[in-house]
Amino acid sequence: MSNTTVTRPARMTMHAIVQNRYGTSEVLHPAQIERPDIGADEVLVQVRAAGLSRGTWHLMTGKPYLMRLMGFGLRRPKNPVAGQDVAGVVAAVGPGVSRFQPGDEVFGIAAGSFAEYAAAKQDKLAHKPANLTFQQAAVVPISASTALQGLRDAGHVEAGQKVLVVGASGGVGTYAVQIAKILGAEVTGVASTSKLDLVTSLGADDVIDYTREDFADGARRYDLILDIGGNTSLPRLRRALTPGGTVVIVGGEEGGNLTGGFGRSVRAPLLSMFVGQRLAMLVSKEHHSYLDDLNPWLASGHVTSAVERSYPLSETAAAMRHLESGAVRGKIAITI
Repeated sequence: MSNTTVTRPARMTMHAIVQNRYGTSEVLHPAQIERPDIGADEVLVQVRAAGLSRGTWHLMTGKPYLMRLMGFGLRRPKNPVAGQDVAGVVAAVGPGVSRFQPGDEVFGIAAGSFAEYAAAKQDKLAHKPANLTFQQAAVVPISASTALQGLRDAGHVEAGQKVLVVGASGGVGTYAVQIAKILGAEVTGVASTSKLDLVTSLGADDVIDYTREDFADGARRYDLILDIGGNTSLPRLRRALTPGGTVVIVGGEEGGNLTGGFGRSVRAPLLSMFVGQRLAMLVSKEHHSYLDDLNPWLASGHVTSAVERSYPLSETAAAMRHLESGAVRGKIAITI
């Protein structure tokens, strides 16, 4: 009787940025791990670039704690590989995938995009516009889709309306300024002194330096306010609205570690039932249809990505520290 040893083929590995616990940027570290498997309706993307967003920061820190109860992992991240936004080349497709084939250049959302390869559901990917670099495409998906949904779907923006974008120099805000202009609005952007020129360069008709002016002093009123990650109280936002105007809350950074800005988002539609103004919260969806809507604007150059800086994968923790500093103008890309 022979003692035959069966040798199983080795799984292919890749470089990735992983975290085994919640915390500051120090929890992010490079590792050599196995490439992800893909399901029937999934695509394996060879990552060329990934986007760094505030949402990625929340997933890193595990704050607000409410998000842990929503399925992201109670004690540690459910998915140890960081990153969400992705741009790259299709390496393989599952048997149920009909929209892509190996070699296609794509961009979209993939859990674990801070790696050489990432698995993504086909309905969260779109074909990358040929004129965009991978870095420019990688920062689009979550931020630009959120801006589009906030303005068009939740805000019901109309041509000729006066729109105020609070947080206009950030990831979502830079796209919101451009999209609002395309949709025919008169746009005012709120940002800090050093970022006003960026907001103006993106097409804003007017800018407000929040360190020197109060946009909610009642002197000016807007038909639609898109409040991105702000901490302005609902009464103050209402003072800047026309009597029949709309506020759309896109996240928030106040409210403590338990609920963060979610508390303000929940209060907004409740208050809306008792006042003439419309106060809405945005629950952003992840689907390729939003990228498909954005693609013509990206291809024509009417919407551009304000990429301030790109970091190599090995310096992802440094990129996150830069994001935490609050000094970022626009978006940060991670290159692989």
